[in-house]
Amino acid sequence: MEDAYIYDAARTVRGKGRPDGALHEVTAARLSAVILNAIKDRNNLDTTAIEDLIWGNVTQVGEQGACLARTAVLASDFAESVPGVSINRFCASGLEAVNMAANQIRGGAGMAYVAGGVECMSRVPMGSDGGAIAVDPKIAIDNYFVPQGISADIIATEYGFTRDAADALAVESQKRAAAAWAAGRFQKSVVPVTDINGLTILDHDEYMRPGTDMQSLGSLKPSFKDWGEVMPGFDKIALMKYPHLQKINHIHHAGNSSGIVDGAAAILIGNKAFGEKYGLKPRARIKATAKIGTDPTIMLTGPVPVTQKILKDSGMSISDIDLFEVNEAFAAVVMRFMQAFEVDPAVVNVNGGSIAMGHPLGATGAMIIGTLLDELERTGKGTGLATLCIGSGMGAATIIERV
Repeated sequence: MEDAYIYDAARTVRGKGRPDGALHEVTAARLSAVILNAIKDRNNLDTTAIEDLIWGNVTQVGEQGACLARTAVLASDFAESVPGVSINRFCASGLEAVNMAANQIRGGAGMAYVAGGVECMSRVPMGSDGGAIAVDPKIAIDNYFVPQGISADIIATEYGFTRDAADALAVESQKRAAAAWAAGRFQKSVVPVTDINGLTILDHDEYMRPGTDMQSLGSLKPSFKDWGEVMPGFDKIALMKYPHLQKINHIHHAGNSSGIVDGAAAILIGNKAFGEKYGLKPRARIKATAKIGTDPTIMLTGPVPVTQKILKDSGMSISDIDLFEVNEAFAAVVMRFMQAFEVDPAVVNVNGGSIAMGHPLGATGAMIIGTLLDELERTGKGTGLATLCIGSGMGAATIIERV
């Protein structure tokens, strides 16, 4: 079996996912082209060597539809011989793209791939593609469907997480992200977005709010309390499945949940022969990948069982991992991960996460792989694990080793 190596990782800056966000006028195809061209230029890459572009994208409608991956190739400076495939594993789409590319290489299906993803949430709203899990009454009722925010509050209730604890995690995410930007820790991988004239549109993560404190978060109303208790009354559905809870504690709000943003990320993955042929030095080896299905109602606990699975499959233990990137979809997701594995918070999301910088759905998985790799190199540590919770009850994970 071939080894799969990461040769480069890059991401765009993240813009607020609203009409007044800096990247609102940039389409998903254009944003994808920006990061693909960066990968090409940074590595003086002969793109005819690329077997495929595997591109994560969650809301595949409108301008993000019609196999956006192939559109991205044609919008970029990549050779037209590069095909493209768009995939959707909800929030883990970008990570799943990386995992698929790595496993293709391991199986001998090509020398090199580019994998990653994009989401322009200011232009294509989350959920605008519908979906049977939410809108087909039979499927929704049979699976006790509730929205993700309710699921996050179920986790908080089930595992005893308070609002103060969730807010403290959010404040820490903001502090770490601001410190990382100030120290230039993202400089190696972050690509500014420019217009057709080369003028900079955005050169920093726009969503960040470094002045966030416990007092400012304390003034925010729980985002999902009315959905749960009033209309349409999702708490009743949750309690039908988990009657032992008696009442759902609604602790999540805009300040301790991931931000809606625009962004793209790409990873250049190849075998050893690819690097030798084109004079590229590998930065990390993709040691293991995993995915799993989980309870579709509580939905967001996937990082725990998928981490158990990937450690078992690779013959490793949690103590073998030096750094963790656990996507901050909601504060309770990260809190549950740290609780389950008794992990020191000092090695989890050390440069902040999606609560501070935002969660561009299709791109985030690839973004956290790049962040993890940069931090392993900066600190001289060896092994890192990236994992995300996933809508409708799934989990995905990747272990990388620094070369």
